[in-house]
Amino acid sequence: MSETRRTFTREFKVAAVKLVTEKGRSVSEAARSLGIGAELLRRWKVALDAEGSEAFPGHGHLPPAEEELRRLKADVARLTAERDILKKATALFARESR
Repeated sequence: MSETRRTFTREFKVAAVKLVTEKGRSVSEAARSLGIGAELLRRWKVALDAEGSEAFPGHGHLPPAEEELRRLKADVARLTAERDILKKATALFARESR
């Protein structure tokens, strides 16, 4: 049987990292007391150090930079499709005018 995947709130993750950074507990000690893996807590700490307030955006929400990248890729795909349609229409009209 497979285990269900646990999810943690942003507040829990921040509080867990604060146990290590502000309270002076070791990563393994804090992880053991919270019932999570030490490596998971290390990843949360790295993410919080690197991204600050934008860390842990939540389920289904992307960080602002990734959201903008997703939007720009969608725009490029749309504009490429429009360009291809216009190329085909130009070729069609040029052939009919002969």
